[in-house]
Amino acid sequence: MELNRCRWADPASEIYIAYHDQEWGRPEHDDRKLFEMLILEGFQAGLSWLTILKKREAFRRAFDGFDPAIVAGYGPEKLEELMADPGIVRNRRKIQTAVQNAKAFLTIQKEYGSFDRYLWGFTDGQVIVNTDDEVRASSELSDRISADLKRRGMNFVGTVIIYSFLQAVGVVNDHETGCWCYPRGQKD
Repeated sequence: MELNRCRWADPASEIYIAYHDQEWGRPEHDDRKLFEMLILEGFQAGLSWLTILKKREAFRRAFDGFDPAIVAGYGPEKLEELMADPGIVRNRRKIQTAVQNAKAFLTIQKEYGSFDRYLWGFTDGQVIVNTDDEVRASSELSDRISADLKRRGMNFVGTVIIYSFLQAVGVVNDHETGCWCYPRGQKD
């Protein structure tokens, strides 16, 4: 039996189907995973998400498993190594931003005890479930988080990127109402 999925989950793409079914919209609380998704969303700017998904394993290898403490310590030699890595998106500004954002991420962890506590504090730990099938690119929540992250020194964290990040890590559940992943039994 064929499962109903969100329209963006191309049934011809195994990588999209796996991402949709197993990851997108599911609440994430692991700081390293949150860091990974934040960095990947920034790299996606101007590109397709499928491009990033296809390069994800190379990104994990190149960025030391997305350990923010390691990434924050990257120096000029590592930046040049990353610029020479054909497995990732070789955009100098995005690579430099990943290092800068890792430093800000660590500062947030120190202040809040975890990035998870910081992020989920914006919704008091609750998932926002959209009960319509409206396609959104941003929200009041993504505006607030984007502004706060920018104030803390992060780049590539505009409201559209942050909204995509919130969807990816399940703070916002935007599965379409007809999708098998849409949470049933939610209070509207």
